[in-house]
Amino acid sequence: MPESVRDLAKLIARLGLGIVFFAHGWQKFFDLGIPKVTAGFRAMGIPLPGLSAWLAATVELVGGALLVLGLLTPIVGLLLAVDMLGAYLTVHIGHGLFVDKGGAELVIALGVGALLLAAVGAGRYSLDHLLSHRRTQEADGPVRRY
Repeated sequence: MPESVRDLAKLIARLGLGIVFFAHGWQKFFDLGIPKVTAGFRAMGIPLPGLSAWLAATVELVGGALLVLGLLTPIVGLLLAVDMLGAYLTVHIGHGLFVDKGGAELVIALGVGALLLAAVGAGRYSLDHLLSHRRTQEADGPVRRY
């Protein structure tokens, strides 16, 4: 597969996952509100529900936006994967696969997608690439034009 096609696939994956994570973070902050999310986390038995609500909302909102931009992708992908692992272990484990029965299909798909992006990077169509490319050029010294 040509590198440009792989980079396009990474862009599409980042956009799709990033939008979903961003929407979930937005929902926690602005649609439901942190107090309601905290109450829900408490009812589900999630440890430190207030802190957990803030952390989950922040990682999902900011992480989703950073995935869309392709910025800090290895770190963000890992944080989002850990967020989904936490959701799996505290809420979805033991409820089967399908989401209509409280199952884990969504958190598994989001988590492994985020983990994959952490492993393979954001690709050429990203701020990670742009910033890395600039650092490489600066390290090589000024470009001489003849």
